[in-house]
Amino acid sequence: MAVRQQQSLVLASASPRRRMILEQLGLRFRVLPSGIDESALPGETPERHVERLARDKAGEVLQRLVAERGEAWVLAADTMVVVDDEVLGKPRDDADALRMLMLLSGRKHRVLTGVALLHGTRGGESAVFSTEVGFRRLDRRSAQAYIAAGEARDTAGSYAIQGLGTGLVTEIAGSYTNVVGLPAAETLDLLLRAGVLEAWP
Repeated sequence: MAVRQQQSLVLASASPRRRMILEQLGLRFRVLPSGIDESALPGETPERHVERLARDKAGEVLQRLVAERGEAWVLAADTMVVVDDEVLGKPRDDADALRMLMLLSGRKHRVLTGVALLHGTRGGESAVFSTEVGFRRLDRRSAQAYIAAGEARDTAGSYAIQGLGTGLVTEIAGSYTNVVGLPAAETLDLLLRAGVLEAWP
């Protein structure tokens, strides 16, 4: 695949899932995770929250690059699950993961991802992408067994759609990769508009 990449790219995330998606797209990048505070601000909607966090993550890494006299486009993202206006981030522990899975059981929820692409001198842009996901009905034993498998502990909403958690999902409307953690096609559009990519594939 002849991906023509014009500019250097930095991924401001330690997420193996986001790294996997960029690798599947054939992109060259280096990883420099952000260490910002991810707390919500008072009165902040979920959409504003994920977009602000994506921009703040990209901006924090961008400042470090500038301090090192480096130059690159910085890509950052933040994902959260929203059900009944309650935001579900990563679970604090297994009990919190069980609470989340039982809340999602047999219902639909939204997965929101804020994506930001920034450059020190060329600006950039950010956007929020939403996917609706339907969950199969779970009993507590099944939910506890899923948590024991280990997937629930480091993912928003306590499930990983790209792994064993695919068996929890009955329907999906929107980008599948958005639920994984980075909407692939939409991110490609950002990279193409910014000139990071001359062409894909």
